[in-house]
Amino acid sequence: MGIKNILVTGASGKIGRHLIPALLDAGYNVRALQHKTPVEIPDVEIVQGSISDPVLAAELLDDMDAVCHLATSKEDKEHFLDISIRGTFNLLDSAKECGHIQQFILSGGDAALGIYYYENPKPLSSDAPLRAYPGYYAFSKVLEETMCAQYAIQYGLKFTNLRFSWIHADDDILKYMTLKPPNFGAPSWKKLAVTPKQKAFFEKGLDGVGCLLHPDGKPYVRHIVGIGDVVDSFLRAIGNPAAVGQSFNVACPEPFSYDKLSAYIAGKLNLTVVNFEQGVFHDFSIDISKARNVLGCPLKFDIFTMVDHAIRFRESTQKHA
Repeated sequence: MGIKNILVTGASGKIGRHLIPALLDAGYNVRALQHKTPVEIPDVEIVQGSISDPVLAAELLDDMDAVCHLATSKEDKEHFLDISIRGTFNLLDSAKECGHIQQFILSGGDAALGIYYYENPKPLSSDAPLRAYPGYYAFSKVLEETMCAQYAIQYGLKFTNLRFSWIHADDDILKYMTLKPPNFGAPSWKKLAVTPKQKAFFEKGLDGVGCLLHPDGKPYVRHIVGIGDVVDSFLRAIGNPAAVGQSFNVACPEPFSYDKLSAYIAGKLNLTVVNFEQGVFHDFSIDISKARNVLGCPLKFDIFTMVDHAIRFRESTQKHA
């Protein structure tokens, strides 16, 4: 494949903000679609609009060799059909019609595999069945994958699915694990606070580090992924014949246990670990062997490296505030 010009949708999102500079550094020409949030990146052609517009979707593919489709919608019942479903369809159909798109790379999500909602005694493989957990976002990730796969079957579209675990960048891991705002992701520690000791942290505005436990006292185990490995997987998939027609799980080198993570953060920030119980969800881990063996992804950003980076990011941000 001779890929030179790449369309990136969802340019202002978390992946887009990190991927586009990396694509430029790698020598690609980038056309970026921004929808709601303005983005200004030197040497990038910025297009304003929505992929829910079929005319715009077709125009976006003019002179492009590949698509990195990042645009998505979270738990938004009113709009997820327009962006995730109609938008993805518009891009796929336009790619079929124009005939010159050499690779269509989808930013998928492990939400399509159900992760913590279902019991998974074995690591979830890249070929695991699609079974979304309840919610519009997980549902949309299943539909996106399914549409792309069917266009590959019906029309020979060269499709690659990079299925990411929960993506962390900047100081996200600290915003998630610590108790004071700004909070990031789930579970919401405040909603899990039931004892007077737990509630006191929120009532008094005190900070601490949450540790999620099963009712039997065992720490939960789960997988996430750092933005560095996300960007690297795109660079290794673009123009790679071995990536065509394949799905790849992309996650940290290993799943993490909440007790070890919370203790590490508490030690770094001189905070107290606060235990919370949650009896609904299940442990899970992600099988990343295919991304390593086929794409050659090192997947080197472990949870502790991510914490160290987050602390340096926060310190740097505070210095320049």
